[in-house]
Amino acid sequence: MGSIAYQIGNALYLNITNRCTNRCSFCIRYKTKLFNNKHELWLDREPASNEIIKAIREPKKFKEIVFCGYGEPLTRLDVVKEVSAWIKKNGGRVRIDTNGSGNLFNKRNIIPELKGLVDSISISLNAQNRKLFQKICHSEFGEPAFDGIIEFAKEAKKYIPAVEMTAVNIPEIDVEETKKIADDIGVSFRLRTYYEQDYIK
Repeated sequence: MGSIAYQIGNALYLNITNRCTNRCSFCIRYKTKLFNNKHELWLDREPASNEIIKAIREPKKFKEIVFCGYGEPLTRLDVVKEVSAWIKKNGGRVRIDTNGSGNLFNKRNIIPELKGLVDSISISLNAQNRKLFQKICHSEFGEPAFDGIIEFAKEAKKYIPAVEMTAVNIPEIDVEETKKIADDIGVSFRLRTYYEQDYIK
């Protein structure tokens, strides 16, 4: 079993699945089994909610608890909701890092179900248009995934207090055009540094 929970700084990250609806060309999961040369994030099986809760222990110890590992957390929506409810009940803050495909994967608008459970959400956009998105991210939903991410962000803004969209700083992406999408939706934007050399031994 890989690491279910791993700490970086004063945040605790939860790794709950290997499954992902994208196969991003830049993703570190295809380049090494060790995140930050330290955390073994490939899972032999998906942990149950009680195992995740046990790994967290004391939510209030951390600035925030983040669903973010080697897979897309919203492929396990029920687990995310159950664990988030426990975290909130025990005084913690919840963030989800997602590729924005949660509605497509679950075949419904799941955002209202996260109201009151999630304090912030970070949505990976990673391109300024559909074709480039699919070229870089290889979504199982094809080019329509790009539109799905935008709709997901619009819905998230209605129900979740803090919403940001992000992009990895790689040459193919027009950062200003990508940022404009977030600006038009009315959510914040963050450019993520791509530092593969820091991961690979």
